[in-house]
Amino acid sequence: MFKSKDLLGIKELTSEEIYHILDTAAGFKDVLKRDIKKVPPLRGKTVANLFFEPSTRTRTSFELAAKRLSADVVNFSVPASSVVKGETLKDTALTIQALGADFVVIRHSSAGVPHFLSRIKNISVINAGDGANEHPTQALLDLFTIQSRKGKFRGLTAAIVGDITHSRVARSNIYALTKLGVKVRIICPPTLVPAEIGKLGVEIFDSMEKGLRKVDVIMMLRLQLERQSKGFFPSLEEYFNLYGLTAERLKLAKDDAIVMHPGPMNRGVEIATDVADGPQSVILEQVTNGLAVRMAVLYLLAGVKK
Repeated sequence: MFKSKDLLGIKELTSEEIYHILDTAAGFKDVLKRDIKKVPPLRGKTVANLFFEPSTRTRTSFELAAKRLSADVVNFSVPASSVVKGETLKDTALTIQALGADFVVIRHSSAGVPHFLSRIKNISVINAGDGANEHPTQALLDLFTIQSRKGKFRGLTAAIVGDITHSRVARSNIYALTKLGVKVRIICPPTLVPAEIGKLGVEIFDSMEKGLRKVDVIMMLRLQLERQSKGFFPSLEEYFNLYGLTAERLKLAKDDAIVMHPGPMNRGVEIATDVADGPQSVILEQVTNGLAVRMAVLYLLAGVKK
């Protein structure tokens, strides 16, 4: 059971809480295989999706998860909301609460916004991505996918490849994987290594050829071009030549290594098409698992006294 009414980040979760979420998600994945995929735990509850950044996968996944649990869902379009008229974030959240929402799922370009909103009582806040800080449900669905394929965490080695500096997915996964005993390597250009990353217990590589050797999991990241204020590499072509995941580079990993990507993919920039669509790719499986994990998160938070 969650100790908090909110899910703000992986950093705040214990390994026991993580395993509890994964176990609960396994049950909901079985529900999703039924002819009738709807169950009643959140009947009478309302989930408000408040996305200040573009999103397709995450927003749709949360919407479907809430509906599968029989909750009502309200999607707020920020460009059409009172935010553009000067309404503060706090007033927006209080308005949503006054309308009877029990959950707010929020994505925002500024780190810490979900933590700010969590001060409001009687409403559960779920972080769907805050700046370059965290994206906890993405890390949880990644863990669920790894567990489904590998059956364990301890003893595995995972390589996270790409734009580490600007990636909230990378941070959440580093917190999650290291908590569960996975050895984590990061592979990226020296210009995209965060200053504090060495304190998180990871190995740092600037070469795909060295970093991918004998790994069990390869987690590719999208280049966060919209968050980059200056050139961190000469060109996209040069980036793919040095850090793109090709079939030849995939051979450096273990024969049964899995390939992951949080999406959306930039084919030919981060990953070759034959690898993205190949037999070792679990990218679409991640999307399916995301629905079960987000159902689990909503279900467990619903049981916490607010």
